Amino acid sequence: MLGPIEIEVIRNALTAAAAEMDVTVWRTSRSTIVRELLDYSTAVFDAEGNNLAQSARIPGHLNSMSHLLRELLDRWVDPDSWGPDDVVITNDPYCGGQHLPDITAFKPVFHEGRRIAFVGTLCHHIDVGGLAAGSYAAKAIEIFQEGLRIPPVKLIERGIRNEGVWAMIRQNVRKPDLLLGDLQSQIASLEVGAAALRRLATRYGAAGMIEAGARILDMSEAAMRAAIGRMPDGTYEFTDFLDDDGIDLGQPIRLQVRLTVAEEEITVDLSGCSPQVQGPTNATLASSNSAVMFAVMCASMSPGDEPIAANAGCYRPVRTIAPEGLVVNARHPAPVVHRVAVTHRLLNAMFGALHQVVPDRIPAAYYGNSYVCTFQTVAADASREVLVEIEIGGSGGHPAKDGVSAFASGMHNNSNIPIEMIESQMPLTITRYGLLPDSGGPGARRGGLGLFREWRVDSERCFFTANMDRFVHPPYGLAGGQPASLGRLILTREGQEVALQPKADNVPLVRGDRVRLETSGGGGFGPPEARDPAALARDVALGYVTPAAARAAYGAGA
Repeated sequence: MLGPIEIEVIRNALTAAAAEMDVTVWRTSRSTIVRELLDYSTAVFDAEGNNLAQSARIPGHLNSMSHLLRELLDRWVDPDSWGPDDVVITNDPYCGGQHLPDITAFKPVFHEGRRIAFVGTLCHHIDVGGLAAGSYAAKAIEIFQEGLRIPPVKLIERGIRNEGVWAMIRQNVRKPDLLLGDLQSQIASLEVGAAALRRLATRYGAAGMIEAGARILDMSEAAMRAAIGRMPDGTYEFTDFLDDDGIDLGQPIRLQVRLTVAEEEITVDLSGCSPQVQGPTNATLASSNSAVMFAVMCASMSPGDEPIAANAGCYRPVRTIAPEGLVVNARHPAPVVHRVAVTHRLLNAMFGALHQVVPDRIPAAYYGNSYVCTFQTVAADASREVLVEIEIGGSGGHPAKDGVSAFASGMHNNSNIPIEMIESQMPLTITRYGLLPDSGGPGARRGGLGLFREWRVDSERCFFTANMDRFVHPPYGLAGGQPASLGRLILTREGQEVALQPKADNVPLVRGDRVRLETSGGGGFGPPEARDPAALARDVALGYVTPAAARAAYGAGA
């Protein structure tokens, strides 16, 4: 039996392996969405598919990859046929995935003939076909319109590439060299992780690795149960709304949470959420459950607590109720590409409920949306370039501090794509980029600012697609704080400004057109009149709040 020090050594080694995999993807990937935006994740799993360790990447990925792997093992792939030199991939939301741009790859790890673990990588690929470049169509009404749907399949079998699968993918995507390059990066990352685990198993043996995995999960479960046990028992509710699904315009989508804390367990009932919608603003249960788990994990620690190791053990004390056919548990063949809007807003609703449980830990609403837009430029020779941008906004004011401006919060953990990288690779110019004054919600603790970003088209032809939200329902404030700003999307052509719909496909653009996006800030926390006058004066001096907005929101004497 392993001692506690050995268990801790193995746990940290597993986390280091996931981090090595992370660096491998970063250094070898080809597309800007993976290499610069950092929209990917890596993790290590036990032999049964439970997440043991992960890199510091995308919460929406990491809390769902274990769900997908267990689905594959239970329903889609014979575990006994999955050998040490096989790599299985899929992007199918209805096989346990999230949405089609996310291709996940898994590889088993063996020692002394026994399966001891899996390693996994997930990348958001630049394009997988479908109605719009970037595969983020706003008007899809069934998943068949969203792009190439890859069932669980062996991309590599017994160490040999399945050339038919590679050819099938190449033939159906807009930027095959970038996608296949990123896919090869995932495979390299898997081998780096597998090699690290094999080295570890050489020291501790197959039985030691299996024992360590089980005990690591048990320790996280015990720590999570203790954290929940310190919360007050009771039932807490909160509701937030998405603007619409892009098809039935003006019809809000309800995200309702009923959260019950009972001793050392939490039950989250999502039965009050809206039914699934026509457009792609739906989520599978894997996606929605990742938001539930992330929210509980965020709320579980108070200042001074020992950190809880993030793994599948944390999920055990949490139960989600979500009947099939709801927007949070869509039924095939509903489109789901904009599932991140559902999970962002579900997380906002979860935080609203958890604020009633642990009010000293939970901030006001962050921007709660991925501002996804794509540009496909078309040259005279019909060659095409594709840019996928995912913009962010401000985080909410916290009981102890102001929100953070232009900060990737919630279900994603993205970076920005450098302007120089975009302009060197395609005929687009970023003409403006910065923090948006007055976008943070007023409060004793001000919400963080959103941002503005403006693109100019330098090609003869271009097609623009947007899939965004928070243009009608602003991020809420808490404890008397006020909501943040709404988003705006504006086309300027020959000096004339026209508002663009936040959910639109293939809008034709011409040389000289400028598209400007303004994102929401975070909600304010606490009554605005309680804000420190010195802090408000600093906001005005730095341009975060204009003098007129200061007077309107904070009083005539501001």
